[in-house]
Amino acid sequence: MQIKQISVFLENNAGRLGEVTRVLANAGINIRAISIADTADFGILRLIVDKNLDAMKALADAGFTTRMTDVVAVQIEDTPGSLAKVMELFQKSQINIEYLYASLEGKVGKAVVIFKMENIEKGIEIVSKNGLSMVEEF
Repeated sequence: MQIKQISVFLENNAGRLGEVTRVLANAGINIRAISIADTADFGILRLIVDKNLDAMKALADAGFTTRMTDVVAVQIEDTPGSLAKVMELFQKSQINIEYLYASLEGKVGKAVVIFKMENIEKGIEIVSKNGLSMVEEF
């Protein structure tokens, strides 16, 4: 079970991240998870939102360059070692994780980890086979 992630390419200028969040707020979009990675010249903002198509349109209308990709969101216990157990499963199965980030889901004791995998189908198979819960939306 895959979910959609929006990537927004940002120049490393003061206020650009604020502009993205303002555009989404004005469009009534709720950000459920967020991560940013940067280099000297630009950043890549990764978002999980509640209304993907509306968010893509609002950002494009505001002049932002965006891309939508598939990722896997796995619900884990919010306890020490939970992520390590999932990572061990992927390592044993030789699943390459390109990047990940996490969000507290709002349920007590739970977190959601968003994985971008080199082989998403194999990753989903490993998650399912090992009884982990994937999140379709949150």
